[in-house]
Amino acid sequence: MNGGEIIAEVGDIEVAEEDLLRVQLYGLLASLLSKAPDQHTLTSLAQLSGDETALGKAIAALSRVSAGSNSAAVAEEYHDLFIGVGRGELLPYASYYLTGFLHEKPLAKLRNDMAAHGASKSEDVSEPEDHAASVLEVMAGLIDGRFGNPASIEDQEEFYEAHIASWMTVFFQDLGGASSSVLYATVAEVGLRFLEIESAAFKMD
Repeated sequence: MNGGEIIAEVGDIEVAEEDLLRVQLYGLLASLLSKAPDQHTLTSLAQLSGDETALGKAIAALSRVSAGSNSAAVAEEYHDLFIGVGRGELLPYASYYLTGFLHEKPLAKLRNDMAAHGASKSEDVSEPEDHAASVLEVMAGLIDGRFGNPASIEDQEEFYEAHIASWMTVFFQDLGGASSSVLYATVAEVGLRFLEIESAAFKMD
């Protein structure tokens, strides 16, 4: 179960440092939710360092657990969480979280909003666009301009509120509490703390 890869043209666009950090965090979460990290990725995650902020502590925890993990165990964890026999513990789709069913109105709205920003799903990806990984990837693209130009802060907030804040906090809470979660419990904590910061920042703006 992989999140949809988003097609975009990326120009030579300068991105502010704080926005680059946002893009990196959205991208990190998207990557980890799209597939289980291999050993090289786990080694890279183990080199991350945090600070005394809530997000920094969450990143430090992700780093510690990654250092003690092996790719085979994490692949099994990912399978149990998101694939399973028939289905995994969680269904990481906006439509499911917002309506209780797959392929519902939230997916249609997301597709419309993606099209308005010049984003579309890769033809070789079967997952619907409202997979958590895909939504996070689109958000990163709105910030760094890979779909043409960086979206205004107003457009970023509109997309964030409609397609991330509306359900993903609950998803990360479920991921953190899932019986199969070990490494992904720390991924969930990073997601929760990051979304707290994003929500607060949008309110300030």
